[in-house]
Amino acid sequence: MSPQRDGTGADAAPQGQQADLPALADREGVLEDLERVICEAWESFDAPRTAEPQLDETLIGRLDELLPEEACDVEAALADAARVLDASISPSRPLYLGYIGSTGLEIGVLASALLATYDANLAVTAGGADLVEEQTLRWVSDFVGFPYAEGTFTSGGMTSNLTALLAARERALPGCRVDGLGGRRAAVYCSEESHHSVIRSVEVCGLGSKAVRPIPIDGRRRMRPDALEEALSRDVAAGIVPVAVVATAGTTLTGAVDPLDTIADVCERHDVWLHVDGAYGLPGAGAPSAAPLFAGLKRADSATIDAHKWLGVQKSCSVVLLRETGRLQAAFGHEERYMLHEGDVANPVDHTLEYSRPFRSLRLWMAFRVYGAGQYRAWIEATLANARLLTDALRDSSEFELLHDPMLSTVCFRHVPPQIDDVDEHNVKLAREMQRDGRVFLAPASVDSHACLRVCFVNFRTTTEEVLYALEVTEEIGRRLTRAS
Repeated sequence: MSPQRDGTGADAAPQGQQADLPALADREGVLEDLERVICEAWESFDAPRTAEPQLDETLIGRLDELLPEEACDVEAALADAARVLDASISPSRPLYLGYIGSTGLEIGVLASALLATYDANLAVTAGGADLVEEQTLRWVSDFVGFPYAEGTFTSGGMTSNLTALLAARERALPGCRVDGLGGRRAAVYCSEESHHSVIRSVEVCGLGSKAVRPIPIDGRRRMRPDALEEALSRDVAAGIVPVAVVATAGTTLTGAVDPLDTIADVCERHDVWLHVDGAYGLPGAGAPSAAPLFAGLKRADSATIDAHKWLGVQKSCSVVLLRETGRLQAAFGHEERYMLHEGDVANPVDHTLEYSRPFRSLRLWMAFRVYGAGQYRAWIEATLANARLLTDALRDSSEFELLHDPMLSTVCFRHVPPQIDDVDEHNVKLAREMQRDGRVFLAPASVDSHACLRVCFVNFRTTTEEVLYALEVTEEIGRRLTRAS
């Protein structure tokens, strides 16, 4: 490589020696410090902590300081960042059971470092990164059994669902991305327990939240196909255009999987796009014990998976898959003077909303390469077994009430001591007190207007012993609150 030249024609100093360029003075030393911090974090994820650490007053004071004008020692900044993160709630810990977390696979950390180092932008052709992204899309489709034709990585389930619904909208209402709705009325159909991102997506699509048709659920908390049939027939008779049906493969509240095959029958009769929101639950299709729940997935037009949930990698790494080529181009394709096309070949940005597209797929690609699909299936089966273990323990206890029969790895239950009058208030207090306690992190929820405790097993680090320990901690704190009431 030829040396750089300054304005006089003399050889310029290497980047690391130039004071005005952003090179670290001691790259190797800083990496050694970072290695130590990461290894300490990984070790802390191996077992539950007895309490959550708190920030000291000195550091809290520094976090209130104004924008620094002068340079700071990099080691000091790294140390402060590590202390802040150690005192933050991390879903990588084995007893983070609230909401839907992840595992924080170690290989994902390495991939994150690499993708940040090279900072490739997949809005335009990025060379080798394009091949990795395409291979990863095929791999994840194969893992869950989706008939992949095209797809893209996005920032999260919200954006993936929106991407699919914009493609569905253009199919149902051709030209609407240019001409608007033009007074046409349209509707989107989903379970009454679908994720709120569906409503948000419909709003962003310009249809308005009143266009969402919440479909009643059955005794297993799944969308009722008969009620969907009635809603579609009613709207079509009224001149309303059905844009899409959104079936959920693992609801956020209880993990229910809608009956995809029967819903696909309804969609086929009405020629309506079927989207499967599997942001949380669809990786379960790769586990033999849960795979039958997802029968009919191959008939869906599109599907969403958040790899930063049950596939264990770090945020953000979401996927939207489609079974017909050209649908993303129809929804997002465009020509700009600052981003020319090479012949008829589309730029990656012609398949997505996002212009600044980091190399998200590298995390999942490396995870599949290093661990393999077989290990993933075993890990997911273990989380399903954890949910069954907790379910059995709850059924055997007189202090707890199970609120549903879990289909996947989410369990909702209540602490029901007989001497408590307001069980709802007691369970909300219990959840908040457990979060303050720090040994187990779970979240309060509401099932059929009953406040409850909700846990979700997606962390591959969580052991069976820790599942039973979590219930013991819940019982201990619940009894303490009962005595104090």
